Amino acid sequence: MESRPALAELVARVQGLRADPGERVILGIVGAPGAGKSTLARAVTAALIAGRPGRAQQVPMDGFHLADVQLERLGLSRVKGAPQTFDGDGYAVLLDRLRRDRVRSVYAPDFERDLEQPLAGAIAVDPEVEIVVTEGNYLLLDAQPWPAARAACHEVWYVVVPDAVRHRRLIERHIQFGKSPDAAREWVLRNDEANAALVVTSAGRADLQVELA
Repeated sequence: MESRPALAELVARVQGLRADPGERVILGIVGAPGAGKSTLARAVTAALIAGRPGRAQQVPMDGFHLADVQLERLGLSRVKGAPQTFDGDGYAVLLDRLRRDRVRSVYAPDFERDLEQPLAGAIAVDPEVEIVVTEGNYLLLDAQPWPAARAACHEVWYVVVPDAVRHRRLIERHIQFGKSPDAAREWVLRNDEANAALVVTSAGRADLQVELA
């Protein structure tokens, strides 16, 4: 099902999800690189905590990027961002714990854009958090280990945006973080678009497709 809902409708949909006793709701947001997953996740999280601080927490998949030292060791530096450049098993284990463990604080990694590196233990998910919003490219892939990550989510949305918009955003992002315009364009058309083509194949597995301008 594809729609262009207002933020209030999306927030109401999340609020309508039900976790088992003692668990928290996990919402996944998927989309091709540059689709606006993080922006949507931030907006939904902010709306959920408006008037109720601490109710929700955003936990990105990007914290599970392999560090550059590992990418170099594995010969994967030129495909950074592809599924094999993430610790997908670790991500799945974290999501399962976030869903089931509301007794202790759970610490999750984040991604430092200035360094282009993961940052361990940067996000605290305290017991009072009721909803976790996680976003990433590969939650809906059918190859292991991604189905285990999907299984930890109560619902997963797929973000749809025109390719031209995605390309522009990605090129601007790479330039912002240090690439030349030519290098940014080459990286987007070679690397990011190869990943996007893979992500698009998983769209039909989403519970909701959200069209963004």
